[in-house]
Amino acid sequence: MSRTVFCQRLQKDAEGLDFQLYPGELGKKIFDNISKEAWAEWQKKQTMLINENKLNMMEPSARQFLEAQMQAYLFEGKEPTIEGYVPPKS
Repeated sequence: MSRTVFCQRLQKDAEGLDFQLYPGELGKKIFDNISKEAWAEWQKKQTMLINENKLNMMEPSARQFLEAQMQAYLFEGKEPTIEGYVPPKS
């Protein structure tokens, strides 16, 4: 039985994550307020950010940058700036 959350990113009730995917308080906030659909969208953006910015995830500054982008995307509705990426027209 899947659980439902009110997704802050999508602003609707949607299927919630199966378990906490990110550590700490931020991970709990994501688990309680972000849907599987929104998390999957973020993972695509995250991959683009890592590749386009050539981030080394072993560096704390790269992880901090990515975490800030994730919070802005999931909870503030801000699209990350990815050089050369043009979002599809809806």
